[in-house]
Parts: sequence; C-alpha cells; structure tokens
Amino acid sequence: MASKVSCLYVLTVVCWASALWYLSITRPTSSYTGQRQLSSISIARKNVSFGNIRTRPINPHSFDFLINEPNKCEKSIPFLVILISTTHKEFDARQAIRETWGDENNFKGIKIATLFLLGKNTDPVLNQMVEQESQIFHDIIVEDFIDSYHNLTLKTLMGMRWVATFCSKAKYVMKTDSDIFVNMDNLIYKLLKPNTKPRRRYFTGYVINGGPIRDVRSKWYMPRDLYPDSNYPPFCSGTGYIFSADVAELIYKTSLHTRLLHLEDVYVGLCLRKLGIHPFQNSGFNHWKMAYSLCRYRRVITVHQITPEEMHRIWNDMSSKKHLRC
Repeated sequence: MASKVSCLYVLTVVCWASALWYLSITRPTSSYTGQRQLSSISIARKNVSFGNIRTRPINPHSFDFLINEPNKCEKSIPFLVILISTTHKEFDARQAIRETWGDENNFKGIKIATLFLLGKNTDPVLNQMVEQESQIFHDIIVEDFIDSYHNLTLKTLMGMRWVATFCSKAKYVMKTDSDIFVNMDNLIYKLLKPNTKPRRRYFTGYVINGGPIRDVRSKWYMPRDLYPDSNYPPFCSGTGYIFSADVAELIYKTSLHTRLLHLEDVYVGLCLRKLGIHPFQNSGFNHWKMAYSLCRYRRVITVHQITPEEMHRIWNDMSSKKHLRC
C-alpha cells in the first residue's frame, strides 16, 4: 500500500511540474512574446495567407551614412536623379562625368541631380580622399558597408534608400556605372519627355532573360544553395536602367524581406517580380563597348566600357557637331 501511495505521489509531482513548465513557456513574459504567440496562432488559421503576415526584415539595411547630401533636392525637385556606382580610386572617371554628360547644368529648365555611390574602403587614406572630394563637389554618398564587388547590391539599395528618403518627389531615376557614356539628349527628350505626364511603376533598360551560371570560375557564378531556380526573372543590365522615382521606395522596402544576392541587377529583378513590375526592353541601352561614330552614338542612350579620356573626346565631338545631320 505504501509503495502505491509513493508511486501516486511521484506521479502527481511529475504532472504538476510538467504543467508548471508548460505554462511558463507559453505564458507571455513580454509584449514581443505575446505578439509572437499571436502570430503563430494566426499562421495556423487556414484562411490567413503568408503574404498578409508582417514579418521582421530578413535583410535589414542597417547601415549609417558616412557621407550624405540630404539637402540636394530641397531647393527644387529634380526631373532626373542619376545614381552612379563607383569606387574610391575612380576619381578621373567621376571628374569626367561631372565635366560631360553628368553636369547638372547641361539642360536649362530641367533639374538634374547627379550622385556617386560608394561604400567604405579598407584603406583610411582613400576614405579621407573621397571625403575631401565630397566637400568640394557635394555629389557623393557613402554608407558604412565595405566597398567591394560582392556588395554592389548594397550600393544600389543605398541609392534607392536615398531617393526614397531625401528626394521622393523626383520624377525619374537612372542607375548606371562610372564607365558608361550616356547620351543625355536621347535620355531626356526622346525617352523621358519632360513635357509629358510622369509615369508610375515604370522600369526600363536592356532587359536580360537568363539563368544562373554554375561555373565557379565565372564572375557571375551563382551557387545553387543561394539561388536554386534554373531561371532568373527578367532584369535590366546594371550598366544602366531608368525607373520612375516611386519605384525606388518600392524596391527598397521589398529588399528588406528579400534574401540578398550579390548580383545587383538580378536582385533588382527579383524585387521587381515581387512587386509585379515588368521591365520594358529598350534597345537604346547598350551593355557593351561600341566603337565611336557620331551617327551611331546619336541613336543610343548608353555605351559601356568608356574611359575618362574617351568620355571627354566623345562629349566634345558630339557637342560641337550638333548641327550636322546623319
């Protein structure tokens, strides 16, 4: 009889201990725990879709601006913001752009804002040089991520964040690289057309339909565990694309909940697919080098792999021969 009582006592103690343990882990100990518990209950309901559930960012862009130009759009709203991805050592390229197609005063009555995008360099001397350059030209923004090829996506997202935060009323945005020549006449007057109503949810450039390269020797190698699908969504070559300014905030906010990829243009394409925005093909955007010819360059919007010396030569020739017909 005593043994039965002992067994019953032990069993009772075990049951109470289990109950207390269960209550301790399920009872909310803070407001966050309570929210998490409610979210779990919501997910269990069959009539709730995952798309309607607010989740914490999986890719928070938690970088501080080391150099910023927050007042660049205060005096007047730009028709076009140009975001140029560059590196610390490319001073000659930046200067060539400032003196040619990227000059903010090229078009009277049309406000253009040109900005160069940079991360933080591991060399403090280069960081200091860029800071001094910024104090002279006021056209550089820098965040505190390491500037590298694999962080190009962060650089573009920084530009999107800047537009959404400091220049959201701009009409259009161009993202391009520092070795690109841009035919601004074609871009402004033939594509964007200042006298027409600005587009919304608009994105255009050289559209690529392709899939991931699995060769580890390739510059564009994409591991299967990072991107398992066999095809990318349509995306515009990162050498140059145009979008309406409202898209900047949409892409930036979407990126917070989209797994980061190092291929910048592919990643932007993934965000566009989530947003239901389809990029338009435009044959004027070239993502390759093209031998200079006045008539040929008059037909395009962008040309790739242009040196600072070539940029000056092409700009000067096209500017001095505007009266000539092709």
